[in-house]
Amino acid sequence: MSTWSQFAASAPELASYGKTRLESRIAYLATTRPDGAPRVHPVSSFVTDTGLFVYMERSSPKGNDLRRDPRYALHCTVEDNSGGRGEFLVTGHAIEIDDTKIREKAFEQARKTGCNPRERYVLFELRIREAIATRYEQGTPQRTKWKAADQETNDSR
Repeated sequence: MSTWSQFAASAPELASYGKTRLESRIAYLATTRPDGAPRVHPVSSFVTDTGLFVYMERSSPKGNDLRRDPRYALHCTVEDNSGGRGEFLVTGHAIEIDDTKIREKAFEQARKTGCNPRERYVLFELRIREAIATRYEQGTPQRTKWKAADQETNDSR
């Protein structure tokens, strides 16, 4: 898994596109319910100097899902049926952040993007396994895919 900053260093154009598609808008977070079924949640995601984050109420089912099974998928919203300005998807593992200094810094940066996290909220950093962008040029999808270095060897088995 990679942090957002590691992803951005490895694939700067893709990270810039992803940040544009995720920030200051609703995205959809997929988690796994206790019975194995998928669950999808609208969330406010934000990118800081170091990471990609989401926040939520402590009692949120999505937080409970991520604590039990940290796998996630996060997908941006799309403006229209023709794909709008394109799609961006990241998958990986979520890590709950309890460190007060990291939370304060992350929430401060979130507020700069228009998010409104409350101190009572739980904060998760979304570590990235894979990122995929789909841009539509004259109706034809153009895909760009990135995988964390440690996943490239694991996936080739």
